[in-house]
This record gives sequence, C-alpha cells and structure tokens, in this order.
Amino acid sequence: MGMATVMKPPASPLTTAEIAALALSLAHLGSGPQAAAARHGLRHAFEHLQLDDDVTATTLATLTEPLPADIADRARTIASAITSRMVVRLHYRDVSGRITVRDVDPVTCMVHREHWYLVGMCRLRGAIRAFRFDRIIATEPTFVPARPHLAERFLPFQGKRAA
Repeated sequence: MGMATVMKPPASPLTTAEIAALALSLAHLGSGPQAAAARHGLRHAFEHLQLDDDVTATTLATLTEPLPADIADRARTIASAITSRMVVRLHYRDVSGRITVRDVDPVTCMVHREHWYLVGMCRLRGAIRAFRFDRIIATEPTFVPARPHLAERFLPFQGKRAA
C-alpha cells in the first residue's frame, strides 16, 4: 500500500512569529546533515511566500545560515527560556560598548537583515527591547517564571505578513 495522500487546506502564510520560531530552532542545530536538510526545507518554504525585496533576501540568508558556535550556545539558552517561559539573564554590550546585566522576559526571536534579535520585556528598563544576538556576551538561565506576552505585539520592525 502506497503512502496516503494528505489533503492540505488552502495555504495560509506563516506569521513572522512562526517563521522566527522555526528559524531559531534550526539556527542552533549546528551544521550536520540534519540541520542542512532542515535549513533547505525552511528556504524552500520561504520561496512560496513571494518575498522579493532585498531586505527580505538578506533576512532569508541570515535565517538559513548556521550561527557561529558561541552564538549558537547562547541561542540554545534563549530558545530554552522562551519554551519554558522563564526569565533569561543577559550580559549585554550595547552599541556604545557599555555592558549591562539584564533580566528579560523572553517573547520571541526575529531576524532583520543580517542580525538575529531576542525580543522581550527588559526588567531593567521596564520596556520592550530587541537584543542583538552578537551583542549578547553571555546568557544565564534563571528559575524565575516569565510573564506572558503575545509575540505579535513584539515585532516592531518585522516586515508585514506575506499576502
């Protein structure tokens, strides 16, 4: 008996939050054959979203490239904090080189052009912030439950959903 035909409902576009979640789960898989196949699948899924502008092309390249090993380790901690809904402690170097330690209620991750960001509620600033992965110098898991936040409200400069 052959493989059953799966009837698919009409395709609805992935949300930016769904894309970010998929990409994050792939980004820290490393560079083994499994990861390569998964990234190829993600790239294939994007081709059907008809995203043609150069911002999107750059973003897609970033999404489907493996993260450097040290950033991948921090990404794993971040992904785990999002999944387990726990506050994550970041040691963060801002654009001017100042280092702060911040407790963040992690909401989602996103990619914009060539950078990955953790988006969340920064308890130090009491506001929504996007933290660039390459400026996060260390991550620590905590056992503090994060307050719930909706990802859709936390994607300030993410592109519109694909039509």
